Amino acid sequence: MVAHAFGARYDSPVPLALFVLGGAVVVLLSFAFVYRREVAGHDSKGGVLDDVIVPPRAGSGASVASVLVLALLVLAGLLGSQEVPENILPTMFWVVGWVAVPLSVGVLGDWTGPLNPFAAITRAAGTPAVRRLVLGRAEPLAWSPRAAWWISAGGYALVVVGELIVNDVAILPRVTAVALVAYALVCAAGGIVVGADAWTTRGEIFTVMLATWGRLGCRRFRAPGRRGFAGGLTVPFEPAPGRVLGVLLLLVSVSFDGLLSTPQWSRLAAALPAGWAPGSGGYEAFGTLAFATLTGCTLAVFGVFAVAAGRAAGHRLGVLQALTGLLPSLLPIAFGYLLAHYLQYVLINGQLMLPLLGNPVGSANWPLHLPFPFNDSYEVATGIMPTSVVWYVQMAVIVVAHIVAVVLAHRHLTVSAPAARQARRSEWPWLVAMVGYTMLSLWLLAQPLIEQPGSSGPS
Repeated sequence: MVAHAFGARYDSPVPLALFVLGGAVVVLLSFAFVYRREVAGHDSKGGVLDDVIVPPRAGSGASVASVLVLALLVLAGLLGSQEVPENILPTMFWVVGWVAVPLSVGVLGDWTGPLNPFAAITRAAGTPAVRRLVLGRAEPLAWSPRAAWWISAGGYALVVVGELIVNDVAILPRVTAVALVAYALVCAAGGIVVGADAWTTRGEIFTVMLATWGRLGCRRFRAPGRRGFAGGLTVPFEPAPGRVLGVLLLLVSVSFDGLLSTPQWSRLAAALPAGWAPGSGGYEAFGTLAFATLTGCTLAVFGVFAVAAGRAAGHRLGVLQALTGLLPSLLPIAFGYLLAHYLQYVLINGQLMLPLLGNPVGSANWPLHLPFPFNDSYEVATGIMPTSVVWYVQMAVIVVAHIVAVVLAHRHLTVSAPAARQARRSEWPWLVAMVGYTMLSLWLLAQPLIEQPGSSGPS
């Protein structure tokens, strides 16, 4: 599969430092523009909305169709060619489902609810009749909704580790297929034990992830919140450790992928002891530890600045409460980085779907022979977006995302502070965090693209 940072290296027309500082200046100017603007208080309805995700109910036809498609993909992974480019399952899951669909949801809103096969499996298994057959009782067992966020956060982290660290194994068709079957069984068990709505609203990885990204989209699709882009962020996040970590992981996972694409990481991997080469157990343990460390550092840094913002406003807030209030301002940054980092990846690797639709299992004896581009004569156009264009698009997306984040943080801090003077004072610590992360994001995105003598990004 083509690397996430695919593309020729690019000698930028101005020094990298100027691009990074330029992005920081734009964020500072946006802050100066909104700094003294007053914000109306939250409406009464916004105060009673809960961070509960209930996916729209699908008709029986849509539910059956989604599960049938999942079953066919799993069969293709189990029985088809085990060469990744020749089998439809890896591209369908890792490129379309794991990257392209979240990008579309972040723009349009969460349209996926009726088409989520895992939610459909949970609903089918979570009926009183099935529960009575398995558990001997019609009522689901009690559980802690607050602690349940850890399930979706932990599951998301496991998929990220599979994608980025053990990807040589995880993206193999048969491995992906077995993992999807195992997860479908977990969802069925969740529906039986705690109930369909209880499981999907907090424990089901894809429902939670896509509904969270969907808060940014311009359409609500029956989800709570205001109309327009980022309207779903008027719904507060629950101040639960698992929920905060789950939202923050959306940001950390893309940052970590960006780190893996840098020449600096390549040199670090090359300097590891013998037997720790990429693909070995030692490297996988090291990469997992690095991901956990980055997650902890990100949580600590943003937590410190969130607490500092609260203290500047006169609030004695703990890390959890302070960071929860500012989480909505981090989601646009996470999405901006997701779009900037994966846009070229999706445009290039997404083309693999065309010939795969003509021969989804990669078999020489496949009975259907479709015309171009749905056959092996199609060649992926790797130059669909020049590297120079990628760099400018990435810079624009990152800067715009941070500007949106500054505006959202301004709204939250202005409303939550007891007085205008304290509100303005509270914005400065969070601004430092925003500017710092803007500069880090631009630097990470630039490393695989700009000319670095004697270095090359990982493939």
